[in-house]
Amino acid sequence: MSLPSVLAVHAHPDDESLFSGGVLAQHAAAGARTAVVTATWVAGSHRAAELARALEILGAGAPRLLGYADARVPESAPGRPRFLDAPLDEAVGAVVGHIRAVRPQVVIAPDPYGGLTGHPDHVHAHRVTALAARAAGLPRLFPAAGAPWQPSALYLATHPRSAAEQVGRRLGRPGTPADAFHVSDDAWITATVDVAPWLPQKLAAILAHRSEVERGAAPGRIAALPPDVQHQVLSTEWYIRQDLTPRGAADTSLTA
Repeated sequence: MSLPSVLAVHAHPDDESLFSGGVLAQHAAAGARTAVVTATWVAGSHRAAELARALEILGAGAPRLLGYADARVPESAPGRPRFLDAPLDEAVGAVVGHIRAVRPQVVIAPDPYGGLTGHPDHVHAHRVTALAARAAGLPRLFPAAGAPWQPSALYLATHPRSAAEQVGRRLGRPGTPADAFHVSDDAWITATVDVAPWLPQKLAAILAHRSEVERGAAPGRIAALPPDVQHQVLSTEWYIRQDLTPRGAADTSLTA
């Protein structure tokens, strides 16, 4: 059974690899079309160059940058508004344009909490993508953004409560208590994906974000872990599925 085409929408360079790198590599290896939209940073910046390398490793094509500024790094997009401050219709319309261009069966986005850290850009990426995934199929919305295309499902990348301590204490900032991580109830999880076979690509893509490794952000903390712990932390990805169309004959599960 073939795997569905996938478009992942994330807030920052490195989120694509940390949140959904295994699924992207898996689907690309199976011949499915994969692509990534990144809300912040601009072409020509060092992080955009790192993103390009990470996507090459994952098989996810060239960067698709919305060009907004990171909420905490204004120099990420000089003269451009923060992603959080951009008009909502503008940001949604931009993502609609990419959905209609890629025509994915599945869209991936952060969960409503914004992942483990709850970064406001992650939360906004969820908000914008959830709206865009539905608007993309409506011909009277954003008519200049291309011909309508309705993805079949939205998958929200998340972490279950049961994994908070194991994963959170490795990926979160040192000293962060387990109950401070933003997690989903285990009952909400609809797809638990074993991405161990694609862990080498996922890890290489994470480490391609060299500036984040060097400053000790999540990629840097991962780089410092022993290989067995890297495997424990990174070899499973969790998602919450939201159907956007009635389930029919087409299989849009993340694994065959």
